[in-house]
Amino acid sequence: MNARYLPYLLILPVTLFLCLFFLYPFVLVAQQAFYVDGGWSLKNFQDITSHWKFPISFKNTMLLAAAVVPVQLALALLMATMVSRMQKGRDLILYIWTIPLGISDLAAGIIWLAIFEQSGFLNSMMTGLGVVDRPVNFLSYQHPGIVFLAIALAEIWRATAIMLVILVAGIGLIPKEYYEAAEVFGASPWKRFTRITLPMLRPSLQTALVLRVILAFEIFAVVAALGGTLFPVLMGETYAYQFDLLNSGAAAAMALIILAISIGFTLVIMRALRVPKGATI
Repeated sequence: MNARYLPYLLILPVTLFLCLFFLYPFVLVAQQAFYVDGGWSLKNFQDITSHWKFPISFKNTMLLAAAVVPVQLALALLMATMVSRMQKGRDLILYIWTIPLGISDLAAGIIWLAIFEQSGFLNSMMTGLGVVDRPVNFLSYQHPGIVFLAIALAEIWRATAIMLVILVAGIGLIPKEYYEAAEVFGASPWKRFTRITLPMLRPSLQTALVLRVILAFEIFAVVAALGGTLFPVLMGETYAYQFDLLNSGAAAAMALIILAISIGFTLVIMRALRVPKGATI
């Protein structure tokens, strides 16, 4: 076989997979979103964007992503740096920190619901300490800030491990000689982190941020478990259009809006953390 065609042969299986399970469904969803009453129209997009819940859902989704992703990035960087410097117990600590990866979104939401609900751990502890006389309903319309905080904490606990695994792998690829040379020249730990770790970790940071931001815009199960209808998000509205209102066209339009937002932020991250062509470790 001609070596020139080998790369194309190797990517053929994944190309077929993407065409079958992404491109074809995407075409169907786009057709549902734009095809109305026998013709092409933007009616579905006009209907969902003019609905009173859309700006609230959009704002909540953006606020949640803005609150969760930076905290997760900082925690993942800190944890990855700590793990990379450990001499003993590294595998055990990494295993413990990545346990949330094996927990589904809904299960994570239910775990944190058991903490914040009226008969949950937080109320039991506060009652036992005498802080409150009776259980407080934290997850109610009277405490929107606490609802937001509970969802953010659940997401941070559940999904930080995704970024952690990527960053640990990235730090492991950085040659130790760079750190040794920096120590010889008297560089402080902070300077070694900012001048060696962060620049060399750019490809891993790019991957971790893109993946996490996309997943942040698709949050649904944790919100459904903790906030319900009190905290509408874009993906929750997509579910409501599809299964509660039985409006597939509107659901498809909402899905395309989420996709467009994800692509936009992905391009921004790729541009901001772009790796120079030909750069190697």
